Amino acid sequence: MSRPRVTACVITRNEEGNLPDCLRSVAGLCDHVVVVDCGSSDGTVAIARDAGATVIETDWPGHVAQKNRAIDAATTDWVLCLDADERVSAELAGEITSVLDAGPTAAAYSMPRLTRYLGRWIRHGGWYPDRKVRLFDRRRARWGGIDPHDRVEVEPGAPIVALKGDLHHHTYRDLSDHLGYIDRYTSTIAREKQRRGERFRLHRMLLRPVGKVLRMYVLRGGFLDGPAGLIVALLGGYYVFLKYAKLWELERGDA
Repeated sequence: MSRPRVTACVITRNEEGNLPDCLRSVAGLCDHVVVVDCGSSDGTVAIARDAGATVIETDWPGHVAQKNRAIDAATTDWVLCLDADERVSAELAGEITSVLDAGPTAAAYSMPRLTRYLGRWIRHGGWYPDRKVRLFDRRRARWGGIDPHDRVEVEPGAPIVALKGDLHHHTYRDLSDHLGYIDRYTSTIAREKQRRGERFRLHRMLLRPVGKVLRMYVLRGGFLDGPAGLIVALLGGYYVFLKYAKLWELERGDA
């Protein structure tokens, strides 16, 4: 069996600060790169083209649909899907190379994602191993889930093999960036909840944020990450609170 070729698939919008490192991490590992961009006003598109990627400039239909556009544009059956702020570590690249050289035995492969935040790698609080399916045969898997929380859905009965090498995630630049993300994502989640007919319940807005903080900081060891772990847990609770607050706002017709 010949070694399968692989396309790296990345979706972008104003990612000139992240994209170069992302693309360098798959150089030599992937045979083709597809970048699907939605209205970047910085140098993202030029960076992608200079790196030899196929660039598709389009609108924004949502996270799931955009990622499926990227895999549909791939020139190979096997795809490696990354966010622009992610990098394939040397260990993970070696593992993927070994899998491809030997011939894949599964429909998809998952990998632990290790996030760098506030100057340190976050290894507790539920942020690690944060396992993601990112390498898969697009004939047997596609992106699914509910925006903005996309996930790869593999055909029933198809095997998924767990890799050990970390996918490095260089997330929010600072607290302001993180808070902006929370604001944007909770708006999307609230709209999705309303679209699916979910109703606001006060007890959920009261209790679930507290439960989230306790799980992250105490039960999942967030305290071991020092002050950063406390911030991660508190903002995790705020995320939960805000999505229910925005659902309440939508129901009142104020948003």
